[in-house]
Amino acid sequence: MTQPSLLDEPTALHLLRRHAAERPGRAAVTFVHDHDAADGARTLDYAALDAEARRVASWLQECCAPGDRVLLLHPPGLPFVTAFLGCLYAGTVAVPSPMPGQFQYQQRRVTGIALDAGVSVALTDTGQLDEARRWIESEGLDFTVAASDTADFGAADRWRDPEAGPGDLVLLQYTSGSTGDPKGVMVDHRNLLHNADSLRGALGLTADTNFGGWIPLYHDMGLMGQLLPSLFLGSSCALMSPMAFLKRPHQWLSLLDRYDVGYSAAPNFAYELCVRRVTDAQLAQLDLSRWRFAANGSEPIQASTLRDFAERFAAAGFRAEALAPCYGMAEATVYVSGLAGRPPRIEPVDSDALEKHVLQPPLPDGPVRELVGCGNVPDFDVRVVDPADGTVLPDGTTGEIWLRGPSVAAGYWGRPEATEETFGARTADGEGPFLRTGDLGALVDGEIYVTGRSKDLLIVHGRNLYPQDIEHELRRRHPELATLAGTAFTVSVPQEEVVVLHEIRGRFTDEQFRQLARDLRTTVYQEFGVRTAGLVLLRPGSVRKTTSGKVQRSEMRRLFLDGALTPLHADLEPAVRALLGEVPA
Repeated sequence: MTQPSLLDEPTALHLLRRHAAERPGRAAVTFVHDHDAADGARTLDYAALDAEARRVASWLQECCAPGDRVLLLHPPGLPFVTAFLGCLYAGTVAVPSPMPGQFQYQQRRVTGIALDAGVSVALTDTGQLDEARRWIESEGLDFTVAASDTADFGAADRWRDPEAGPGDLVLLQYTSGSTGDPKGVMVDHRNLLHNADSLRGALGLTADTNFGGWIPLYHDMGLMGQLLPSLFLGSSCALMSPMAFLKRPHQWLSLLDRYDVGYSAAPNFAYELCVRRVTDAQLAQLDLSRWRFAANGSEPIQASTLRDFAERFAAAGFRAEALAPCYGMAEATVYVSGLAGRPPRIEPVDSDALEKHVLQPPLPDGPVRELVGCGNVPDFDVRVVDPADGTVLPDGTTGEIWLRGPSVAAGYWGRPEATEETFGARTADGEGPFLRTGDLGALVDGEIYVTGRSKDLLIVHGRNLYPQDIEHELRRRHPELATLAGTAFTVSVPQEEVVVLHEIRGRFTDEQFRQLARDLRTTVYQEFGVRTAGLVLLRPGSVRKTTSGKVQRSEMRRLFLDGALTPLHADLEPAVRALLGEVPA
């Protein structure tokens, strides 16, 4: 069945109201809170979802003006969905956020979002209301918080159509902060519909494609790359808690089987976690033959993970052509490129040539790096550009990826200088404006290959290395590091030298730590030809990540240089110890 374009309606509100009228009894969204209980899930059909959105919107319309920002502080569950749609129905601007959490750095992030957005009110659910109030009071913030899931919160029949237009803001999607302070990307109705329609067209999604997954809904991939496209298509979406997935990865795959899911998205680490932790007995209970679109994005995609996942779950009916490596970012709403219906395109390239920004086949006995193709880019105007001077580079040459198209957001909330720098780029010959993605990559035969982040690139003795390659190789070669987080960066001692931090699980003697450190250094030298001036092993959970699971490399470098880490084992060269203010051993 050919799916009509999502651009037939002017706004997301018009589209959702049409679905409520045309398919009121169709399951819209289900949240599974207990995977083992017969009654462990709650479902809202399109009529009920519309009524809930109007109920929340009526309350917001009484205390907010159109365009006011509303902070959403919800754990995983349906109250987030109804609160977000309540904002959309009210004409207010949703500001999705994680809960403040127990750690100061988490609380500082949420406080920064609230202050940057200038929120008027916060919504949460009954179970989190006290925690949200304590956070607001402790931070001295000047707005109230209310639980939108109580029975007396608003009334659907008091809702008024805000008469929204295509250019009206729907949300501020705060960036992950992997390379800097979080900034609020201004996403309007036009952006949302164009982006979801681009995803629909590229993958061949229809109203009969059920969606599902575990990605947090405050993250762009969970909200705009999974939940909203499902609702815009008039499909069904089954959701579960991210923590439930992390504890029991097979429950994600069981969810897809149970709810007949055809599209689910996750970062690369999730596929790797399933390969390592789903048991043979759990595998035997799965039928993944109906999972046609297994989107992989949000972090560097590893060719070995794709191969391992396809091989491991073939016994459950999973097909390699269902793997859909994707590229996207909040500033482009979310989806930029991706393709399904074929096995992933994996290109072996010469490592030495890649350091010189050229993709070319490897020599027979030469060093090899495998790059994963992320499909073509049908709805964006793409340039690969030399970030130093704006020169447009030819196909097969790596540079910074620049984008232009209707999915590109208007800019960052309240930050005109940052908006101009990121969204107003022009090539050396004056073409533009383009969105500077900050990502490095290349185009080959229309396919986009992402090689890394420009701010993360390591320049060591004149060589260009990608930290994710070092981190992945260490995890691949050393089981003690598998599924854990690590980071590589450089320090000046006085020339740039590599430092590796990595989490490790298990009990080790001092001699075992020393031997492992030697082995890790050997791997880095053998695979990348550089010395490791510092190697630090940490407890699980020590490596800071963004809310989407991306390693905060610049933050971990700062913590290392500030001496703010508590290592299980540290192996540092004298020059690095001196840099840290330590007396060399």
